[in-house]
Amino acid sequence: MKLLVVLFFAIFYLITFDSCTNNNKKEAELLVYCAAGMKTPMDSVVKQYKKEYGVDVIVQYGGSGSLLSNIRVSNKGDLYLASDNSFLESAKKYNLVDEIQPLAFLKPVIITRKGNPKKISTILDFLKPNVTFCLGTPEVTSIGKMTQKLYTELNVWGDISKKVTVFKPTVFDVANDVKLGTVDAAIIWDGVAYQYPELDIIKDPQLDNFQESVWVSVLKSSKNPTEALKFLRYLSARDKGLSVFEKYKYTVVEGDKWSEKPDLLLYCGGVNRVSVEEIIKQFEAREGLTVTRVYNGCGILVGQIKTGRKPDAFLSCDISFMDMVKADFCDLRNISQTDIVIVTKKGNPLNIKSLKDLSDQSLKLGVCNPQQSSLGALTQRIFKSLKLESINKNVFVQTPTADLLINQLRTGALDAAIVYEANTAKVKDKLDVIAIKETYAKATQNFGLSKISENKNTMKRLVDAIKSEKSHNHFTNNGFVIKN
Repeated sequence: MKLLVVLFFAIFYLITFDSCTNNNKKEAELLVYCAAGMKTPMDSVVKQYKKEYGVDVIVQYGGSGSLLSNIRVSNKGDLYLASDNSFLESAKKYNLVDEIQPLAFLKPVIITRKGNPKKISTILDFLKPNVTFCLGTPEVTSIGKMTQKLYTELNVWGDISKKVTVFKPTVFDVANDVKLGTVDAAIIWDGVAYQYPELDIIKDPQLDNFQESVWVSVLKSSKNPTEALKFLRYLSARDKGLSVFEKYKYTVVEGDKWSEKPDLLLYCGGVNRVSVEEIIKQFEAREGLTVTRVYNGCGILVGQIKTGRKPDAFLSCDISFMDMVKADFCDLRNISQTDIVIVTKKGNPLNIKSLKDLSDQSLKLGVCNPQQSSLGALTQRIFKSLKLESINKNVFVQTPTADLLINQLRTGALDAAIVYEANTAKVKDKLDVIAIKETYAKATQNFGLSKISENKNTMKRLVDAIKSEKSHNHFTNNGFVIKN
């Protein structure tokens, strides 16, 4: 009997505990503001994402401008999908968005009722007395804003705005008016037009220069930016969200290959470690992914790249080493710059004032290996340009990275070394730093994306994080100058 009572209470406890746990467990949920012109593919992607990951994505559709107003007023939501660059720029201006990712391109086209009974062939035919038409509202829709710009450039916006039958709040409202026969024609985006097989599509060359981009961005108001970024990656993956947009005949960008938790490979010159390591850790945590970084001398890294190893990106110690493999990389961007300097023991006991002093006396000098390190190659280039190759007689050790030289100098194994100023940021109280007063005694660090990387868009966000204003202190506090 006692056993039955114990068993009853055990079962009761487990059922109660499981019920409480499930009630307290809240499924992930995202709120997305999405331009109405993307509704059909977006609905499909949201359904697919829910099925695969159990995440509820609640989508509020509307004109890009009206959605932006909602975001500003509510200060709620996770992502904003706009179909006009100007609305995205406004979102930036109001400091509403963080990460930004392109998705697709839209081109304006004319739509008419089947058979085109009014024989409309150009956008100026809208001015004919027997043609009725509707347009998107310029203040709230991307298609309306584009149409206003188009007719303004043709100096007929005044006449068009007087003749328009009605302005509509979304691009689908515009298309539906033509479908219902309320008006004869309209101008809408091609991706939307293809969803109306019962209408005729007319392409006017005058519209070719008015292409717009579709962007998705993470809102600063997001309470779960990691989940928001996961959906952003899913939406912009070529084998997930973008394939759905293509199905509906949208022109899409080049997307990454989908991975729930990408593992990115970054080759990074050793001097950059002190400035980027913390930035990369923060990026990993926010994005919910891994960045495998390989820090080494640029000569070694370039050698590995040349033998077939392909990182997703390469952050060089100096642009001269990126030049050696630039055929493998794209979207090159300068990141920072640092001076090449001489370091000595504290108090500078040998009274070294310039490079010439390194050859005028007997001392133990440390330099980087010119085959393994960009600093080593730049050092030898400086010696040669100043005709000071005689300094090499005092070279006691060559290393692949400058931090090894700093360590040997601090232990007393060296009298002096040639390093980057960035290498001295944490030891200036223990060593003396002597400037090399030559304008070319500098190294410029730059970043390149692998042309064959399957994670280009994600790596672009990493370099954006590295170059962001909030990352500047990581560079300036470590002896670097930010490059634009």
